[in-house]
Amino acid sequence: MSDVVTIGESLVALIPDSHTKLRYVQNFTKTVAGAESNVAVGLAKLGHRASWLSKVGDDELGHYVIRELRAEGVDTDAVIFDSDHPTGLMIKEFSPSLQSSVHYYRKGSAASTLKCDDIDWTFLAKARIIHISGITAAISASSRQVVYAVAEFAKQHGILFSFDPNIRRKLWSLEEATEALVPLFSLADIVLLGDEEAQILLQTDEQEQVVSTLHARGARWVALKQGAEGAYVSDGKTGISIPAEPVKVADTIGAGDAFNAGFLAGILEGKTVAECGRMGAVMGALAVASYGDTDGLPDRKDFDAMMNNIQEVYR
Repeated sequence: MSDVVTIGESLVALIPDSHTKLRYVQNFTKTVAGAESNVAVGLAKLGHRASWLSKVGDDELGHYVIRELRAEGVDTDAVIFDSDHPTGLMIKEFSPSLQSSVHYYRKGSAASTLKCDDIDWTFLAKARIIHISGITAAISASSRQVVYAVAEFAKQHGILFSFDPNIRRKLWSLEEATEALVPLFSLADIVLLGDEEAQILLQTDEQEQVVSTLHARGARWVALKQGAEGAYVSDGKTGISIPAEPVKVADTIGAGDAFNAGFLAGILEGKTVAECGRMGAVMGALAVASYGDTDGLPDRKDFDAMMNNIQEVYR
């Protein structure tokens, strides 16, 4: 039984060691990247039972993904190895001004072939929370069907469904994203979205209007992520602004996933919505302080120390 099951694609990410155009880069660090697996890693590091469900290629990159996630404490027993399709790849690029961009090589990947028949529904029924992002809906028509089927399944079985639109413009148009993602708001118990996504999908990023709209559609918890400004969180009774934690930013990719992990951990632990928001903010701050999506995520001891502003004594 898992506290949280996440469903989506993970890719092998190559991170350059220099801030210049890729044509000039000689060395890369290999790591794993994927919105849903990032959330699973964050939750596992905080001591929760987290599972990731997906497909990977039966290739060296696929086995690398599984090895890395298992090493972080994520359960991957429900993952399918596909001998006919490869594991997806992404390459990050950093400009001299430290802005980051991503190049995807994921068309026809194993995860993009995920379909409803691949889901272990008995396994899924044991989860307390199921978390999916809009990226899963974007990568193929069959995976989009999975997202809707899982959301309906969660509703029927009293499982909390957590949804982050996580719009990736390189994967589909805004029109396609809006058509596919907006209906999921009415199926979600927990909505975790960025202010830019709110503007696209709800035509407003005004925090109180965003949360009231989503609560009216059935969400019990809402977190509006506002980047360097922090977040606005609500449980329908209490709405509160959560300031961002001060930190030196290395790479903003993965920050939203880390926030999600902290927020969901708070829900699992029965925390107030304000505490959930602070937990998300701390996790997000630690994620942006490192270059990998999950490299900077803390274990529970370090997390609790930061939450309580405890300074470690080294000598």
